[in-house]
Amino acid sequence: MAFHTILLVGCGNMAGAMLEGWLAGGLDPARFTVVEPSDRALPDGIVRHHAVPPTGDFDAILLGVKPQMLGAVAPEVARLAGPRTTILSLLAGVELATLAERFPAAAAHVRVMPNLAVALGKAPIALAERGLDEGGREVLLALMRPLGTPEWVGEAEFDLVTALTGSGPGFVYRFIDALASAAADLGLPREQAERMALAMVEGAAALAAASTESPGKLADRVASPGGMTREGLNVLDADGALVALVTETLRAARDRGAELAAEARGQR
Repeated sequence: MAFHTILLVGCGNMAGAMLEGWLAGGLDPARFTVVEPSDRALPDGIVRHHAVPPTGDFDAILLGVKPQMLGAVAPEVARLAGPRTTILSLLAGVELATLAERFPAAAAHVRVMPNLAVALGKAPIALAERGLDEGGREVLLALMRPLGTPEWVGEAEFDLVTALTGSGPGFVYRFIDALASAAADLGLPREQAERMALAMVEGAAALAAASTESPGKLADRVASPGGMTREGLNVLDADGALVALVTETLRAARDRGAELAAEARGQR
């Protein structure tokens, strides 16, 4: 199995970021064909269609449309999904069983959950599959590595992993914004607060990624007894409020994934 010819059905924010990451990682633009009805600009060398072509020979088809559009695009895509084709799905909540039912002739079906950092080659990428042998799994990992750090997860955990790594950047951005808003409320100019909050988070994340210690231990290392950081952490740690808030945040996102799966099953 190899992925020499890849069709992207939809090239919005996420699929577009993946394409950007693949090209930045050195993949040949000639490997990609894009179906994108809008007039959004595509990188040089990419073959473009405004609708799913009636024929074609593709090793992989990446579904990058909204989950609610699966019923509309599936019949057209199914014509192209033959016994050499792997279906790659970015559709949140759409289960492997649903993909197998929609594209029964495909060789394999894979759920893929990255985030927008794929454009920089720095995204965690959750993968769950049906139909790949060990060699096929390794080939798929090789395809995803230019985008970040791919990992196989059980489909039972996929909605939770999606909430953590797929939705997670939104939660981090909200926290950065909250830091900047708080600093502005306390007297720092808003634009300066935003610049400094963003630079702080970028540096802290890079340090955490390079460290052998857990983020929890790193937080304690920053906090001297009786110092400023410890006083602030005492607020965040009081009664486990921060962990409880984040737990409910992930729970809400995860449960929405289950709802989307039920909606996708209802489109059959």
